[in-house]
Amino acid sequence: MLTMVIDDSRAMRLILKRIVAQLGFDVVEAGNGQEAMDYLKANVLDGDGEIPGLALVDWNMPEMNGLEFVTAVRAEPRLRGMTLMMVTTESEQSQIVRALASGAHEYVIKPFTPDAIIDKLALLGLVPNGVAA
Repeated sequence: MLTMVIDDSRAMRLILKRIVAQLGFDVVEAGNGQEAMDYLKANVLDGDGEIPGLALVDWNMPEMNGLEFVTAVRAEPRLRGMTLMMVTTESEQSQIVRALASGAHEYVIKPFTPDAIIDKLALLGLVPNGVAA
């Protein structure tokens, strides 16, 4: 499954990429929501590329933040099948509710363990239960 890792931290993109690549996912990286939308527009909406099945999205990024990205994806009918998981330092209950109400499927608070990511992916049905990091 094609997965987008969207975070303005190169180190965080590397960590998340390593976790999902070990699970067999193909990964495309973006440094912010706008880069991710540009990729989707060029490769999916205006092209015939594969629609990512999953996006791991940071909240706090320049140009287009994670919440704006989630809202933009949910507004595009061809992208509505994407599973969106926020992976962020935003830990207030109101922020979590806001992200889920905007269309995110799951929410992971940084810092996290690889198992926390894998457990959420299992909860979403994207990896079998019991897979270990």
